[in-house]
Amino acid sequence: MKFIPYSVNFGAINMEVDAALLDEAIRSNYKTPVFRLYGWSPACVSLGRNQDDAFLDKDYLKSQNIDIVRRLTGGRALLHDNEITYSFICPVNYLKNGEHVVASYKEISQILIDKFKTIGIDLEFGSGKPVHTGFDYCMLISTGADLCYKNKKLIGSAQCRKNNYILQHGSILFDYDKILLEKIFKEDVDTSNITSVKKINPDLTKEEIIKILSM
Repeated sequence: MKFIPYSVNFGAINMEVDAALLDEAIRSNYKTPVFRLYGWSPACVSLGRNQDDAFLDKDYLKSQNIDIVRRLTGGRALLHDNEITYSFICPVNYLKNGEHVVASYKEISQILIDKFKTIGIDLEFGSGKPVHTGFDYCMLISTGADLCYKNKKLIGSAQCRKNNYILQHGSILFDYDKILLEKIFKEDVDTSNITSVKKINPDLTKEEIIKILSM
């Protein structure tokens, strides 16, 4: 596996790097995965590939120094702020169930389950209950590919496929600002359905999580 160490970038650069890594994997016919960790500065709202951005108050985001980008992947919007983001790129045939979308999510996400288990955080897949399409904020939407801690969503992921390669990337909530989320997405953020590393174990630092994920 090729590992790209953690770095912090503008949102546009983060998306450009993911796209470039995917294209390089395809061009060079990579047989094994690429795993990357990154952060965002300034904070950034990413929109799903086909998501309408009409709900965003762009003047408010600008006043808060929050960027806006569009992802290669689908799904709903995310605020990338106090989090760790991962991306995983591999050929479809690298996975046992690469042709099956949900099964491939779970196969890739098992890497995160195994790493978090080493620090006493036991993650499990979401219940797969129906998606609540009225929400603009992605973390309020539950799917069977989410990673949860005690039934609360901690990691939301999304995929795209190109030329028989998979790019899966996702947001690991280290901490979040409920008030800021509600101002951006103009909807109640039900904190009973989401959690963060900080809530699970206040003593863990972001650097420690990055170190575990890098091993």
